[in-house]
Amino acid sequence: MKYTLTRVLAATALVFGATQAHAQYPEHAISMVVSYAPGGGTDLVARAIAPYIQKYLGEGANIVVLNRPGAGGAIGFSEIKRAKPDGYTIGFVNTPNMLTIPIERKVNYHWREFDLIGNLIDDPDGFAVSGKGDIKTLKDLEKYAKENPGTVTVGTTGVGSDDHLAMMKFEKLTGTTLNHVPFKGAGEVRNAIQSGQIMLAAMNVGEVLAYQKGGTDIRLLGSMSQQRSALAPEVPTFKEQGYDVIMASLRGIAAPKGLPEEIAAKLRVAVHKASSDPEFIAKAKKLFVPLRYMDNKTYHDELDQAEKEFKALWQASPWSEKTQ
Repeated sequence: MKYTLTRVLAATALVFGATQAHAQYPEHAISMVVSYAPGGGTDLVARAIAPYIQKYLGEGANIVVLNRPGAGGAIGFSEIKRAKPDGYTIGFVNTPNMLTIPIERKVNYHWREFDLIGNLIDDPDGFAVSGKGDIKTLKDLEKYAKENPGTVTVGTTGVGSDDHLAMMKFEKLTGTTLNHVPFKGAGEVRNAIQSGQIMLAAMNVGEVLAYQKGGTDIRLLGSMSQQRSALAPEVPTFKEQGYDVIMASLRGIAAPKGLPEEIAAKLRVAVHKASSDPEFIAKAKKLFVPLRYMDNKTYHDELDQAEKEFKALWQASPWSEKTQ
C-alpha cells in the first residue's frame, strides 16, 4: 500500500509540475518564422503584430522574427513543421503557396501537419493596368484579350502563386489566352507595368494601393473578394462585374503539430487579442493590410476548401507545366 501511494504521489507531482511549466509559458524567447524576405508584406505584418502578441501573452514574452526565404515559402514552412511543438517556434503560413507547393511537387510538409493558431490577413487579388491606357473595366480587358489572343502580357509573382492562379481562373472563365510573365516579386511587377513591359499586373489589392500611394500611375480594375475591400470601397469586385473569380492571399500563424493544449490556447487568445488591438489595426491600415481574423477551426475549414479547389485546378490545368 505504501509503495502504491508513493507512486501515486510521484505521478501527481509530475502532472502538477508539467501544468505549472505550461502556466509559466513563455519562459524564454519565441521564434516567429517568416518564409519570405525582409521588407515584404508578410515580414512587415509579422514585425507589426509581434509586440502586441507579446503584450497579450504577458509573462515578459519576447518574440524574435526570423526570415527563412526560399522555394516559394517551402523552406520556412518546413522549418516550422520540424520544430519542437513546445510553443517556442511559431510562424506565418501563406496561401496559396502552402497549399499549392505540395500539390505541384513533393515536399516534407502538409498544412494538416501544423497546429493552426489563427489567420490574420486576407488580401484579395486584383488586376491592375497602367493609368494611361484605355482599359478601364474587366469587360474592356476581356474584349481586348479576345480580339488580340495571346497579346495581353500578365505579370505575376511566379508560377503557382495566387496571382498566377487568378490569371488562369480568368482565362478559363472567359475563354481567353493570356501571356504569363513571372517575376520574383510584386515590386518587379510594379516596375514592369510602369515601364510598359507588361500590360496587366496581377497582384494583391493591398500592394496596388501601396504603389498608388507611392506615386505609381496604376488603375485597379477589380478585387477578387466576396465583398468590396474596406481599403478600396470604390473598387468593384470581380463578381459584381460578372466574373466569379475569388482569390486571395491568406497570412496566418501556425505552430508545429502537437502543442500542449494549455500553450495552444494561450497563443490563440493572444493572437486574437493582438489582431483586435486598436493600435495594431491603425498600423495595419497604414501598411494597406486587409485584416481578417479567423480562429483555428474556421481557418482549418477555409484551408480544407481551398486545397480541394487547387487540386481540381491542378487536374484541369497544371500550373507548373503551363509556362514550360
